[in-house]
Amino acid sequence: MSDPSASEAEKNIEIWKVKKLIKRLEAARGNGTSMISLIIPPKDQVSRAAKMLAEEYGTASNIKSRVNRQSVLSAITSTQQRLKLYNKVPPNGLVVYCGEILTSEGKERKVNIDFEPFKPINTSLYLCDNKFHTEALAELLESDQKFGFIIMDGNGALFGTLSGNTREVVHKFSVDLPKKHGRGGQSALRFARLREEKRHNYVRKVAELAVQNFITNDKVNVAGIILAGSADFKNDLNASDMFDQRLATKVIKVVDVSYGGENGFNQAIELSSETLGNVKFIQEKKLIGKYFEEISQDTGKVCYGIDDTLKALELGAVETLIVFENLEITRWTLRDSENNDTILHTTKLQEQSNREQFLDKQTGQEMEIVAQESFLEWIAEHYKDFGATLEFVSDRSTEGNQFVKGFGGIGGILRYKVNFEQLADLDDDDEYYDD
Repeated sequence: MSDPSASEAEKNIEIWKVKKLIKRLEAARGNGTSMISLIIPPKDQVSRAAKMLAEEYGTASNIKSRVNRQSVLSAITSTQQRLKLYNKVPPNGLVVYCGEILTSEGKERKVNIDFEPFKPINTSLYLCDNKFHTEALAELLESDQKFGFIIMDGNGALFGTLSGNTREVVHKFSVDLPKKHGRGGQSALRFARLREEKRHNYVRKVAELAVQNFITNDKVNVAGIILAGSADFKNDLNASDMFDQRLATKVIKVVDVSYGGENGFNQAIELSSETLGNVKFIQEKKLIGKYFEEISQDTGKVCYGIDDTLKALELGAVETLIVFENLEITRWTLRDSENNDTILHTTKLQEQSNREQFLDKQTGQEMEIVAQESFLEWIAEHYKDFGATLEFVSDRSTEGNQFVKGFGGIGGILRYKVNFEQLADLDDDDEYYDD
């Protein structure tokens, strides 16, 4: 059975990739109106889009400016070629960007991008402009995490979910509990005991229904749970042994509301909106907190910095790889005079200040650059090869900021202790014997 936290991490990587793509596309500008943005929603037909492009080609043939006409026709042809790669629209829809953009040096460069988004894109779009339109992609990034709500009061309980701006009542039931009163004479204690028993049974029923509604295949199916109500029931549930521990750990807020039922649900959503918005933030703090805990306990099960982290990855020792989402490290593949390839990682500063790294030790000449790419993009494609999960973090939390400034924005929590000094000595020995 797949680990839900791993699939959450994979989704975060997809989100990061779309963010990077949006940034690149938004920065691109064209000469004239030859930049095509095409989005086909799921269940639409590729043939419909192909027919529409054929009509557009006919219309574009009438553009008076020769240069602009050729650019537009070329972009439409490229888009048609991309569509031919698909027999049908993928399950999540299809996004295509084609056109000629101006580089920072003022040269024209062709851009052809086509991909299936990580979740359904319910937008139909065709625009030919002097820029790419990414608004629909940005909407994909809006959080669609699902949260569970349990609203309890003396009249009954409601179970609901909230995902993005869609709320749904999953289950509700009413209850008839005896009220507190001072009457009863000799039977007062018996009445009080009956009352407590009914309250206890009510809390038990809510705890059992919570498992039915928020646990699927032994896994919690919501990102967090909010308990709400007007009396003490929500606190009784939260403190109760009957409340499943898997759900108890997911409780992110307990709120007081004036009503029960659907009105209470709406009020609970309003009162917890800030917490819901910060869930990603809370998860990030927890992750980096765990990393710092390993350091403070001196377990030896952490690595930091690009060199040690890559060594640990190659050993298969990294369980969770933590990387700053805007880490500016370039991955170079360099070839020397004897056709041997070297991998080098540099920051912009190292690249400018230490050119010796790029020199061939034998000839003193600069080595041939075989490939140059962003380390972030490379690791997002290859982290699975090392058996690690990849988590991107920001520098917006105190912990995140400390991780970026103090540890270079890259590190990992390890499966077992690794002695990096010993590894460095082995590397030095290898160099000695190579000579």
